[in-house]
Amino acid sequence: MTTGARRRMGVEERREQLIGVALDLFSHRSPEDVSIDEIAEAAGISRPLVYHYFPGKQQLYEAALRRAAEELSARFLEPHEGPLGARLLRVMERFFDFVDEHGPGFSALMRGGPATGAQSRTGALIDGVRQAAYDQILAHLGVPDPPPRLALVVRSWISLAETTALLWLDGRRIPRAELERQLVHDFAALAAVSAAYDERMAAVVRRILADEPADGMFAELVARLVRLAPGPHVLG
Repeated sequence: MTTGARRRMGVEERREQLIGVALDLFSHRSPEDVSIDEIAEAAGISRPLVYHYFPGKQQLYEAALRRAAEELSARFLEPHEGPLGARLLRVMERFFDFVDEHGPGFSALMRGGPATGAQSRTGALIDGVRQAAYDQILAHLGVPDPPPRLALVVRSWISLAETTALLWLDGRRIPRAELERQLVHDFAALAAVSAAYDERMAAVVRRILADEPADGMFAELVARLVRLAPGPHVLG
């Protein structure tokens, strides 16, 4: 039986490998619980060699967070085809795929990373993800220059999605598929309430509803709300 010599990696290739290994470890355990020795062992290299590519665990952690932020931002990319409700549901499904795959890493990213780190850099990564999501939602709505209430609705919804995902990770007591649909309905509800106060928002909502099929996501929300209404016997 013959064995080949281990292929020597270039500098960038080794750095990318270490980032991938670190991201996988940070995705399953909190950063404080992962040691450089574990990262080195998982990468199949020595501890000193890890330090050759990264000055310390914090720098490697930030590089892994940057990779996670790029992956998370990509989950909001969606073809501009079909009704908005269906598009948002697909986005939420991919968003929760990421949350499911990178639980502790997602929590660390959204909460700014370990206190020992450079908070400004991790904060900038988080802001970048939020801005990417914001830009994508506005693109789907076809409103490049949003009125103040629409900007508030979109940013509030992104914040709600983050909070919902973080709470879901703490025990996963609500079925994931239900939360994905609920978040799409939350967007519709936020937009509808804002439309009741602002004609420009009302025009946006009318355009959204005009493209929705009778069995679409937003029609489902209306049906659920109608079922909540008291019957005639209650009113009497």
